[in-house]
Amino acid sequence: MNNPLSKYIVAAGAKRLSQVEINEKKSNQHELNGGGFRHIFGSEKSIFQTKFLYLADEEDEQLVEDVSMTWYDSRKNKKNRSPEFRFYYTPNSIIKKAQESDLIIIAKSTDDTLLVVVCPNGSTHESQLLWLFGLEESEKKFVVKEFKDQKGDLGFAGKLIISNLGLEVEEEEPDYLVEMLKLFGPKLPTTAIFSEYARKTYRDKVSPLEAPDDTLMAWLEWEEILFKTFERYLVAQKLGEGFGKDGLDVDDFIKFSLSVQNRRKSRAGYAFENHLAVIFDEHCVKYSRGVKTDRNNKPDFLFPGIEEYLDAGFSSELLTMLGLKTTAKDRWRQVLPEADRIDKKHLITLEPAISKNQTEEMRIKLVQLVIPKPILYTYSDSQQKEIILVEEFLKLVKGKQILL
Repeated sequence: MNNPLSKYIVAAGAKRLSQVEINEKKSNQHELNGGGFRHIFGSEKSIFQTKFLYLADEEDEQLVEDVSMTWYDSRKNKKNRSPEFRFYYTPNSIIKKAQESDLIIIAKSTDDTLLVVVCPNGSTHESQLLWLFGLEESEKKFVVKEFKDQKGDLGFAGKLIISNLGLEVEEEEPDYLVEMLKLFGPKLPTTAIFSEYARKTYRDKVSPLEAPDDTLMAWLEWEEILFKTFERYLVAQKLGEGFGKDGLDVDDFIKFSLSVQNRRKSRAGYAFENHLAVIFDEHCVKYSRGVKTDRNNKPDFLFPGIEEYLDAGFSSELLTMLGLKTTAKDRWRQVLPEADRIDKKHLITLEPAISKNQTEEMRIKLVQLVIPKPILYTYSDSQQKEIILVEEFLKLVKGKQILL
């Protein structure tokens, strides 16, 4: 199923926030200058249902609020004055939290609602959205771009960013549902079993030996599609049953909704780890998985293994650790204390377009970023020089293990 950006977003524009737009001491008008959007919204006054989002790299600082926003000509009744179009927004917590020079993006969705996203200056979310929409930074005026002619699939990176905006990416393979229900019954199996099923049923030719980066991403994307197919069935069944004794229990519904979201996050991480382990096995590298090192820390992968790590006589230069984060953002620092004997930590993630601020801090903290090749293009040329691929990581580990 093809998922172009035009399926979700009609147009988007980006600029830097100014003091007059966010500081009530400077202005109390709750307005944004809409210059650049006239060819999108026309000349008539319009009111839009709008979702405001504040996307910080720290998850506990993220905010979302549904309000309304009005598009209008502030000079409509003023003779001999050229039009000046603005967005009037309902006061909200996102704008209150925003700072001068933060990036703001206004996007019109295909369902005729608006998304207003504020990202801290220099954040990974900022980097990702500028990449996704192909927008340039502007200090004063919105730089606007339409997407009606975009037909190419978003790819893994684009779909991940779109989901961060609260948009549901529609992907399923209904032809496999009957087979999955026959094999597993009306309940999802363990992630290990489901990952194995995904590898066995993947239809295109892949080679974990010749193309480990492409193979890893192919398996992950295929498992995600199968999972969503199965999940859609399970959620539909539950919706049909209702919630609580009377079928209308709100608390039970919220509990179910949270369980669905948490399951998605946890299964994505386990799938990543499962497929990566199979690639390591195919390459005959020795490793320990999820073992305790110092202070009960658990690196995801330790090479060549925990026995060598605990052996004080074993050279630390022959040890390697690999942390795994499906999404990194500010959580990459969690790998720093996971193996004291290893100075340079390796971290593999599926996070596209991590900010230059974050990758530079990783470099300073001796964290080597590993990015699968199909995601590498979302990074700048200067960042790519500091990143290694899965294939290169395998060569590194094999080179050390030859010396054992």
